[in-house]
Amino acid sequence: MLAFPAAIRIYVALEPVDMRKQYDGLWAAAQAQLGEDPKQGAMFCFTNKGHTRLKLLYWDGTGVWVLAKRLEEGRFSWPEPSETKAKLSLAPEALALLVGGVELKRGSLKPWYERDAK
Repeated sequence: MLAFPAAIRIYVALEPVDMRKQYDGLWAAAQAQLGEDPKQGAMFCFTNKGHTRLKLLYWDGTGVWVLAKRLEEGRFSWPEPSETKAKLSLAPEALALLVGGVELKRGSLKPWYERDAK
């Protein structure tokens, strides 16, 4: 089980990413696809087209972390992209549910689900 500090910003990329990407490729995706600077202390979540693999990118101030998970069965319940949204900003609790396989209603926004943009 992963636990995240309450103050961390978490961005979920709604569009799939090539899971062959490693540190530099995911860094570039955070900048180009999500419009965020990874060095600002946020965590970035990416999945593949089949929603069977997940990668997290995080800059801790001294280096870059990439965490990966591959499901042996099933798929991650991933929010759907829209024309106006390329990313969601989630609370740590919502990411823990998403990674744990809990259905978050395909991106429907509930008061506790999406973190307020700041």
